[in-house]
Amino acid sequence: MIERNRQIYKVTLVGGVVNVLLLIFKFVAGIAGHSAAMVADAVHSLSDFVTDVIVIVFVHISGMPKDKSHDYGHGKYETLAMTIIGIALLAVAIGIVYGGAVKIIGWANGAQLRAPGMLALWAALLSIVLKEGVFHYSMVKARQLNSQVVEANAWHHRSDALSSIGTAIGIGGAIFLGQRWTVLDPIASVIVGLFIIKVSLFLLRDGIGDLMEHSLPDEVEDEILQLAASVEGVTEPHDLRTRRIGNHYAIELHILMDGNITLCEAHDKASEVEELLRNHYGEETHIAVHVEPI
Repeated sequence: MIERNRQIYKVTLVGGVVNVLLLIFKFVAGIAGHSAAMVADAVHSLSDFVTDVIVIVFVHISGMPKDKSHDYGHGKYETLAMTIIGIALLAVAIGIVYGGAVKIIGWANGAQLRAPGMLALWAALLSIVLKEGVFHYSMVKARQLNSQVVEANAWHHRSDALSSIGTAIGIGGAIFLGQRWTVLDPIASVIVGLFIIKVSLFLLRDGIGDLMEHSLPDEVEDEILQLAASVEGVTEPHDLRTRRIGNHYAIELHILMDGNITLCEAHDKASEVEELLRNHYGEETHIAVHVEPI
C-alpha cells in the first residue's frame, strides 16, 4: 500500500509540474495574445493543478490503515477525490461556456473582437503535446496501480489536451482568416467547455455511484458466483452483495453445503471460497461468506 501511494504521488507530481508551467504560459499568452479561448484554456489548466493537490491529499488519507472508526479502511476517500475532480471540471466548464457565449452574443450584436496573437497559438500547440503525453503516462500508471483517482486525473489531462486542440483551431482561424472570423476564438472556447462538461458528468456518475454503494457490474457478479460454485462441496451461491471501497471490492454471499459435515469442515470450505476470491480480486478484498446447510 505504501509503495502504491508513492507511485500515485509520483504520477500526480509529474502532472502537477506540467500544469504549473502550462497555466503560467497560457495566462501570459492569453492576456498578451488577446485570446478568450486561451484564457479559458489557462483556467482549465489551473483546475488541473488544483485537482492534483486534491489527489495527493486524499490518496494519503485513503492509504491509512483500518482503525476503530473505519472498519473497512479509508478507500472511499479516493472515490471522494474522484467526485471532487468531477465537480471541479463541471464548474470550470460552465464558466468557460458562459464566457464564450457572452463574447459570441456581443459579436452578433456588432461588437468587434480582437484577433488573437501568434503567442496564443504556440501556447495551444505546446499544451496539446505536453498534456497528451501526461495523459498516456497517467493512464498506464492508473491501470498498473488499479487507481480510480489516477484514471480520473488522466482524463482531466486528456480533456485539457482536447480543449487545446479546439483552442488551437479557433485561434488559428481567427488569426489567418481575417477580422470577420475572429468569432472563432470564443466559439472554440464554448466547444471546449461543452466537451469538458461531458467528461465531468461521466466522472461524477462513477464517483457518486460508488459513494452511493452501487453494486459491481453484472459480469463481475456473475464471475464471483461462478468462482464460488467451482469449489468442491459448495452449491448454489446466492444473496450476493457487492460494492467498491476505493480501488478494492467488498463481497458478501451465502453458500449451501452438506448439513451433515462438521463445523470445521464447513469453515474450511468457506475459507477456501474466500481465498479463491481474494486471490482473484486482490488481497485487500473484503469477503464475507455465510454458510447454510442443504
